[in-house]
Amino acid sequence: MRIGIFDSGIGGVSVLHEAVRLLPDEEYIFYADVDHVPYGVKTSEQVKEYVDSIVSELISMDVDAVVIACNTATSVAANHVRAKYDIPIIGMEPAVKPAVEAAAVGVNEKSRVLVMATPITIRENKLHTLLEKVDTQHRVDLLSMPGFVRMAEAEIFDGDEVDGYIEEQMAVLNKELYTEVVLGCTHFNYFKPALKKFFGEGVELIDGNLGTVRHVAKVLGLEISQGKVEKSNIKYYESGRLVTEQEKLDKFMRLHRRLEEVHDIR
Repeated sequence: MRIGIFDSGIGGVSVLHEAVRLLPDEEYIFYADVDHVPYGVKTSEQVKEYVDSIVSELISMDVDAVVIACNTATSVAANHVRAKYDIPIIGMEPAVKPAVEAAAVGVNEKSRVLVMATPITIRENKLHTLLEKVDTQHRVDLLSMPGFVRMAEAEIFDGDEVDGYIEEQMAVLNKELYTEVVLGCTHFNYFKPALKKFFGEGVELIDGNLGTVRHVAKVLGLEISQGKVEKSNIKYYESGRLVTEQEKLDKFMRLHRRLEEVHDIR
């Protein structure tokens, strides 16, 4: 099957990477909307227009399903495009439910969950509706981390700039309270080592990529297996333009290598 996966930029490569690991026999089109990155600081109407256009373009490429590998785009536009297009469209959702469940059974009954996300994901109703359902003990705090998207696009994943940004954003919170940190943006997976260093080994990092790929497999009737990322079954697009330049393809390969290195950090 041919599966289209898109994001505002390189964050969605983390979902693509998980998909190729677990569903290695499928064909993939990855679409990075680099002309409009980042989505997280745009208006909801702008994001909806971008998503509508991309889904239409991916359908013209004969994909069997579309994965919105972006929490922001999912929260704003998933329902809109599902109603408009007759094709399976799978979105992302911050992994709040498993994080809350893990915190509830932890050794510290007062342990809290921190959800890191983009500004638009935090302000949209979708996340707050989810919290109303699963955060019955009010354990969850929300933290906007838009700088991570900019740094990820520049491939700045470690170092003083990253560490300083985490310190700055966390200044209003007590990191000792948290046992679970939810990565509510696909760009954030690249920063697992820096986050682990800041929060310590006692904190679990949780993202929604695995759950999303499992859902894709279920919807398409595919069997989960285990493979490795192969360049041959992936085509990369940047805002509709097929990526053929070796320099750009090399960047995608660097991103896959980074994701492989951080994959098992929890």
